[in-house]
Order: sequence, then C-alpha cells, then structure tokens
Amino acid sequence: MTAKKTNIMVIFFILAIVSGCSLAGLNKNVSPRPKVSSLGTTETVRSSVVSATQILSASPTSTIIPSTTPIEIRFEIGEELTIKYLQDLEITGSEITFHEKLPSGYNYQKHLVSYLSESNQIYGLLTIPLGETPIGGYKAVVFNHGYIPPTDYRTLERYTAYVDYLARSGFVVFKIDYRGHGESEGDPTGSYFSPGYTIDAISALKSLQKLDFIDPQGIGMWGHSMAGNLVLRAMLVEPDIKAGVVWAGAVYSYKDFLTYGINDHTYRPPATQENLEENEHLRNSRIIFDIYGWPDPEVDYWQAVSLTENIGFLNAPLQIHHAEDDPVVNLGYSFDLAGVLQANNKVYEFYTYESGGHNLISPYFDQAMLRTVKFYQDNL
Repeated sequence: MTAKKTNIMVIFFILAIVSGCSLAGLNKNVSPRPKVSSLGTTETVRSSVVSATQILSASPTSTIIPSTTPIEIRFEIGEELTIKYLQDLEITGSEITFHEKLPSGYNYQKHLVSYLSESNQIYGLLTIPLGETPIGGYKAVVFNHGYIPPTDYRTLERYTAYVDYLARSGFVVFKIDYRGHGESEGDPTGSYFSPGYTIDAISALKSLQKLDFIDPQGIGMWGHSMAGNLVLRAMLVEPDIKAGVVWAGAVYSYKDFLTYGINDHTYRPPATQENLEENEHLRNSRIIFDIYGWPDPEVDYWQAVSLTENIGFLNAPLQIHHAEDDPVVNLGYSFDLAGVLQANNKVYEFYTYESGGHNLISPYFDQAMLRTVKFYQDNL
C-alpha cells in the first residue's frame, strides 16, 4: 500500500468521529491514570472530591500556563474553530417563542419553545418553577445533551431524569436541541470540529436573558459527553456563563482525542466515499488535517483551537463528574482537564465514581445530581 493511500485511510477514519461521540477509540485500551496523592502514594478516587493538591499526575502539556492574550494569528482554513474567532463573533439571542404548554412536572411548568441561532430556528424544552418569581428572577441552566443520532433525536425524550432533578430544585432549565436535531433548522455539524452547537448554546443563554422572570446574571451551563467540549468552549468565550457542570466530558486539548479516542457505537458514519465528498462539514475537516496535521499543541493552529491551551480565559467555576467504568469516554479526559485547571489556579471541583457508566446512573446518580445542584446554588 502506498503512503498516499495510507494517509487517505487514516484521514477518512478520523473524519468518521468528528461529528460527535463516535466509533471506537483511537487508543481505547489506554487506562485512566491513577491519582497520586500529596503523600506520593497511588490512590483510587471513590466518589469523592479531588482537591488541587491531589491532582499531581496531569498530562505533559497540562503544566503549561497559557497566555490570556488571544492568539492573533489568522488562518485561512479552519479559522471558525479557534477560540479567538468565537470571542470576536457577535452572538445574539432572540425572543423565545412559546409553542405548546406540556403536562406540568411536580412543581414546575414545561413548555415546547424555540429561539433563533444564526438565523436557524432552534427548538427546546423550557421548564419554569411554579409559584411567585423570586426577587431578581430565577436562576437558570442551559442544558446541553450528548451525542444522539440527529435523525433519532426528539425534544421530549432522553435526559428526562436529569432535567426533572434540576427543575424540581427550583431552576429554570432550557434543554436545547441543537441545529439539525428534531425540528431544529440547520445542519448537525457536531461539537469538536464546528462552532455551531456552541453558538446555539450561547444564543440560548442570550435568549433566556430576555425573559423578565430570569436573573440575567444567574445562568449556568450543563453538558454531557460531547457537550463537555461545548460547555468549556462556551465558557472561554461568554463571560455571562456563571458556572459550568460537565458529566463524562471529552476532547479538551484535541491531543487527548488522539490519546483516548471515543467508543460510541451509536454514531452513524458516512456509508460511502461519495457521501463523504457530498458532506461539506466533513470535507472541510479533512482539509484541516491535510494542512495542519494531527492535533499538536506545538502547532500554532492547534494552540488556537485547543480549549486547554486557552484555559486562561476561564473565569467561572467548573465542576466535573466522571464514572470510572465509563465505556464510552475515557476517564483520562477528565483527569487531564483537572490537571490543567489545577496548574492554572482555576476554581473547580472534580468527582469520580466507582460505577454508573457513561450516563452516571444508579447507584451514584442522586449523589452526582445533589452535588450539581449545590454547585449551581453556590455559584449562580
């Protein structure tokens, strides 16, 4: 096999995972690194908070303290993926349109609503607590789901227990659909190699700020899996995100993507080379790899794209949850991110759990949700 053919096969494989949590990991046998305590002994974290002094085994790049000055280099290809591009982009919300009142929850109303993001009508589920609006307005959470095949996605399905827990705790919850999901307009471009979903999430926040019963400076974000990348990216860009929570998140340095991969067999890659050529998003991603090579923090472009290389822009607290037995997203992603946060003196909490899988279900779901609620209560 010629070198040219080999390169084409490698690029085609990575393109199959750029649209979300997808396919088998590039190195799925990499085990999560153990935590080394301040006493120098190896321990296993069991559903407990990891303090700054405990995170001493970060990746080699995690001790690099990035500059808080945006990288000014402009790139002809892939510019839209850089943090600087999103910081310069004017992202606006719109009035929220209420389409249908749904059966109420225990102590909250539910509505099917929509808003505009880059001229796309994006649908979502909005919960509103019953009773009198508090002085200053309700605290709110923009809820960002993980990868679900866009054609299978339904607004009122999936994540019902998560939304219900936050809603019963007194928050306004806005679970957005993303472009190309359900009835939302636009193309489903993924999170890792497109800014589209991040723009949708920030536009949702800006739209919530227009509601008179919302505290405009009391809005946080929650994200699962693929949306871990989305939430952290949004927090580097939008100062009105006052707190972020990530469950089982992935892809922060982009080099970690090559190290750990993602093992999600629900992803549906293009069936043929012809489909690949017809998909503009995948075609553009291939060009990026052709020009800049594999993700490498020593390369200017990947420095500009990497979330961890730009972690200096993070000014709000972040909470991270991850199960040790997660079969989809390697625990190493979260350990590496925690190492970067610690090295840069950021405010964060990091919890691991013995079990619960990728969705952090029983027996630790309630414990993780209690910690999530408390974190929002303390920081919004």
